[in-house]
Amino acid sequence: MTHAPDLPSSVEAGPAPVLDPKQTRRAAWASLVGTTIEWYDFLIYAAAAGLVFGQLFFPAMSSSSALLASFATIGVSFFARPLGGIIAGHLGDRIGRKAMLVATLLLMGMSTTAIGLLPGYAAIGVAAPVLLVVLRFVQGISAGGEWGGAAMLAVEYAPRGKRGIYGSFPQLGAAFGLVLANLALLAAAAATTPEQFVAWGWRIPFLFSIVMIGIGLAVRSGVGESPVFEELRRRNLRRNAPLAVLLRDHRRSLVIAAALFIGVNLCGYIMIAFIGSYGASALGASRAEMLLVGVVGALSWALWTVVGAYWSDRLGRRRTYLLGTLALGAWTFPMFLLLDTGSVPLMLLSVFGLAFGLGVTYGPQAAAYAELFPPEVRYSGSSLAYAIGAVVGGGFAPLIAAWLLDLTGSSLAVSAYMLLGCLVTLVAVLAWRERPREEREAYVTAVGSDENGTARR
Repeated sequence: MTHAPDLPSSVEAGPAPVLDPKQTRRAAWASLVGTTIEWYDFLIYAAAAGLVFGQLFFPAMSSSSALLASFATIGVSFFARPLGGIIAGHLGDRIGRKAMLVATLLLMGMSTTAIGLLPGYAAIGVAAPVLLVVLRFVQGISAGGEWGGAAMLAVEYAPRGKRGIYGSFPQLGAAFGLVLANLALLAAAAATTPEQFVAWGWRIPFLFSIVMIGIGLAVRSGVGESPVFEELRRRNLRRNAPLAVLLRDHRRSLVIAAALFIGVNLCGYIMIAFIGSYGASALGASRAEMLLVGVVGALSWALWTVVGAYWSDRLGRRRTYLLGTLALGAWTFPMFLLLDTGSVPLMLLSVFGLAFGLGVTYGPQAAAYAELFPPEVRYSGSSLAYAIGAVVGGGFAPLIAAWLLDLTGSSLAVSAYMLLGCLVTLVAVLAWRERPREEREAYVTAVGSDENGTARR
């Protein structure tokens, strides 16, 4: 059987990089802490968009139109994510993983703090929503470059046979960031009256980002560069134009990697940004109840992310992805049927069930991406695939879900939309030619090997 150029039939690893166990653990924790902070910043925006931004930045519109406009600003960041992935991917493959992780963390922190200080429409008129969109765009550039670096650093430091588990550390950042975002908003809401929360209380979690960014920088400063990248640099095998090489030689891997993320990202953003406003506006639940649902959903997501990563090390990435994708698609309709009861215990069951499919597909993602791309274009390939999957999947998921609900008056339309995203990912899973375990392990650390396993000059 003939393999495509981006799927070599054999890879010779040569001597694997010598890993310092202390640095390996530090890299994993730095990936977790950094991505948690990044996603805290990114997700408090999504949560605030459903709770207060419509009133603050689009007061001239009807409540439903203001909510749609607010959700649309979430999607703006997803246009920036491919740009961030391209920039950070290029520099990450040229100058190193670590430098880009520091840069993206700073960029996210500054833009989040600026949103917390941004006056509303009542104070500066149309400039308020314009500046909001600009700052959200900057957040998108940071998010587009952050994940690839954190994920590749964790996986490239990981011991053989444990890349799924180590790669789950940056994945957990999304769930933990969501928990922190919801808890921060919940605390701010509890400490203020509803009027105070809309007027200024929502700003507190955004301004708290300054403290968290300081913690993230302190943790990441103690991590060395990826041993795989160091070997690339030592042997002078870095590419001058990694994006061009990626698009020329690894298109199939890029398409599959992007599509693998579409279903989980779409369903994830329904839970992150849509369910809260849906429960409050359509079901009459309180803000505190819906924030609680969000926290339980995020913690469940984290739990199943670890399980999915562990299974992927034992069963293989593709089998684990297949299980998670099927579970995610199968739960799309039961999820809203449970939500629509308005019962808090059943709503908690709803998000717990969704979290199973989310985690089992999200947990193996970092390791899967590392095994789809060779080291010299790995940051570019992973970042761009992640960004494209995010744009197509979650970029406008809350907006489309709100529009479908307004158009049909039924949550079943949102379930059908989620199922469609899962079907796209299912096609990618079925088209994915996963390497055998030993070849997979070798490919992650095989520096400068061509499709026949020969070192490039």
